[in-house]
Amino acid sequence: MASTNDPFQFQEFEEAGNLLEANKDAVTISIEDDFKPEKQRKAAGFAPDGEDEDPLAGDDKTELLSGQKKSVPFWTFEYYQKFFDIETHHVKERIIGSMVPWPGKNFIHVYLRRNPDLYGPFWICTTLVFAIAISGNISNFLVHLGKPNYKYTPEFRKVTIAATAIFSYAWFVPLALWGFLLWRNNKVMNLVSYSFMEIVCVYGYSLSIYIPAVFLWILPYEWLRWCSIVLALCLSGTVLVMTFWPAVRDDHPKVIVAIMSAIVVLNVLLAVGCKAYFFSKPEPALQVENSAITAAIKATAST
Repeated sequence: MASTNDPFQFQEFEEAGNLLEANKDAVTISIEDDFKPEKQRKAAGFAPDGEDEDPLAGDDKTELLSGQKKSVPFWTFEYYQKFFDIETHHVKERIIGSMVPWPGKNFIHVYLRRNPDLYGPFWICTTLVFAIAISGNISNFLVHLGKPNYKYTPEFRKVTIAATAIFSYAWFVPLALWGFLLWRNNKVMNLVSYSFMEIVCVYGYSLSIYIPAVFLWILPYEWLRWCSIVLALCLSGTVLVMTFWPAVRDDHPKVIVAIMSAIVVLNVLLAVGCKAYFFSKPEPALQVENSAITAAIKATAST
């Protein structure tokens, strides 16, 4: 027979009122409180932890959790900050992709993937500017080396001229191309559209092939210079043509020819113009003068 003091035996407890009378300082919790609406709990003075936090911080948390970012004007530094947030290996992949184009691969779709950056294009343009200026000075020094009346003076103005040419090409040409493609996209439906930053990114990375070519221009061999120019033009032009071909292939044939020709011609003008201005070849006038002096000496010796 079970003991009357069995602890597992069901027992009826006293009413809550009697228990409270025995201990008036006891704290009671009602299960119904958990199911009260939030407004009633706040009115009763019960606020969950974290309610006293800054409302602005709560707005930031909400934006982060929802994946939304507040838009900022394009003239602020905060707008351009996201274009410099890129991993080093991504920049390396894009540089290699711009130097070694593969047929059928669009640079924007393969390497940018709707995530353009300005870090790579900025430093590529800056490096190219100093490479042209320094290589041009060294080339000029080698051409006039050994002449008795020649005194070397560094031409710092070449840095300014090179920076103007390179950065104008890397910014104003994409701006004009973006405006034209935007206008044609409104005229012709189903055209592939690129953002302005994507076009700037493509043009910036397409200049990377000229950096090693410029260092070859130091050597005073015209055939080597022209071979490096042609090779750099082919690689850089191929990247640009394959990238922007999908954006114009469904347009009018005359528009296609005009756009593709403008892209190639401007690229050629930049390369040939830099070579002609910054890298001078031995002047033929000096060679003629030397030959005339030699002939005069021979004539004098014969007499």
